[in-house]
Amino acid sequence: MIEPFRNADKLEFKPKFIERYSSLTDWDEFKRYNLSFLRRSIRVNTLVADIQKTVEDIKSKGWILTPVPWCKEGFWIKHPDRNDVGNLSEHCFGKIYVQEAASMIPPIVLDPQPGEWILDMCSAPGSKTTQIAAMMENTGTLVANDYRGMRAQSLGINLQRCCVVNTTVTIANGQAIKGTFDRVLCDVPCSGTGTIRKSVKTIRMWNPKTIPGIARQQLRLLRNGYKLLRPGGRVVYSTCSVEPEENEAVVSKFLAEHPEAILVNIELPGLKKSIVREFKGETYHPEIQKCARLWPQDNDTQGFFVACIDKP
Repeated sequence: MIEPFRNADKLEFKPKFIERYSSLTDWDEFKRYNLSFLRRSIRVNTLVADIQKTVEDIKSKGWILTPVPWCKEGFWIKHPDRNDVGNLSEHCFGKIYVQEAASMIPPIVLDPQPGEWILDMCSAPGSKTTQIAAMMENTGTLVANDYRGMRAQSLGINLQRCCVVNTTVTIANGQAIKGTFDRVLCDVPCSGTGTIRKSVKTIRMWNPKTIPGIARQQLRLLRNGYKLLRPGGRVVYSTCSVEPEENEAVVSKFLAEHPEAILVNIELPGLKKSIVREFKGETYHPEIQKCARLWPQDNDTQGFFVACIDKP
């Protein structure tokens, strides 16, 4: 049972926001979930911890853990009397990372392998970076990039806490990065309309006039991510936005530019997904159905979008 925010009935959405999302999904359910608390979730850091033992240790302290079906290291976590997950000793020693369940999907789809060269193009604060490093078993080379030094500070702290040693932190515009990689994660900056449950101010800040500019930047980042791949490599594009212009439209335009690119179908255990096939008179590429759009009401998570593209 989802728990609504206090005074949720007093939070008002802009008329254009209501109009937009009423045409895309079940508005009443979308609104109800967006105005409800987001379930807290954690991921066990397998670089330093055993999944079963860590779960048992946390449960012994009165916490209730429920597996995230699409991530074997992921668990929703709650306590009858407390909410201070960050004070757990397992968190302090890097055995767990507090990470939203939908955020665990892009690294899983990226499928990094030990010994590979991998780029996390927009990596701060490091939730997906530390997850990728664990999947790589701390081997190979992981370049964790972000465009702003202040953001890289939190990234560095999280890498140290999680005992990651195969990672180099860089500060650069993602469009300017050069090199060759086996896999690239483009978890790009976005409007954040999937994060209302974590940041209610998004309701007030939403401005449809800013979306086209954001989408152009996202497409440029995806283009460079694909360019950096070796033949046979993989790029994963993801956002925490539910705007079609930032998701299906970006991938559709990219596929029109790169007809050789292979869009990989995303199917994960227990994950309910959907897709937007057209919006505002624009019909998207037919392959777009292979992507994964997560409405908040689909899996009781934040809103999210993931696309997986292989380079022949």
